[in-house]
Amino acid sequence: MGKIIVIEGIEGSGKETQSKLLVESLNKMGIKAIEFSFPMYDTPTGKIFKDCLLNNNGYFPEGYKNLDPELVCLYTAADRKYNINKIKEYLDKDYIVVINRYTSSNMANQGSKYENSEDRFYMYQWIDKLEYWLLKLPKPDYTILLNMPYKYNNQLSFDFSLNTSKQEKVLLAYLELAGLYNWDIIDCMVDSKEKSIDEIHQEILELLKTKGIIA
Repeated sequence: MGKIIVIEGIEGSGKETQSKLLVESLNKMGIKAIEFSFPMYDTPTGKIFKDCLLNNNGYFPEGYKNLDPELVCLYTAADRKYNINKIKEYLDKDYIVVINRYTSSNMANQGSKYENSEDRFYMYQWIDKLEYWLLKLPKPDYTILLNMPYKYNNQLSFDFSLNTSKQEKVLLAYLELAGLYNWDIIDCMVDSKEKSIDEIHQEILELLKTKGIIA
């Protein structure tokens, strides 16, 4: 049976780039690996999510940003459920499946909309139960969070009531989730300077060595 490695992070953190680089390196090592990204916009459920929610196209008069978070989760969960058999086929063939954005992305993006910690934790648990228990989606073996502070701000406060940007709150939710679910965190900044793509990639490889995934 293969393994699922999820790479998460806020917009612009480089998760897509790192997911593709990781698969490329694993394949060069002779390890069977493939990359997927959610939502899968080229599939029926992905198109529904993109056209009806993200682009709106007149479907929801209140607009995407004002939709009930649980409603948004149902659309993204449906996309994963519809497409999960593609991933299971590779898992059955002992592939390492690298996923850019998974259930954890739903948790961070929708959970970040709640200022109250109890409300956020309820949202995290609700999504966890919906996707892993009710829809029976496979749980990741490892989740790696790329900690790229929004606008390179390393002084974020864990106060969701502050007037911070959407992406700052999403990052806070990701960091909160990392603690709750014991994810691995890779800091993408050092001494207020952004690490190179290759530096981050090498850290991911070293991390996977410690996990025994690669030699």
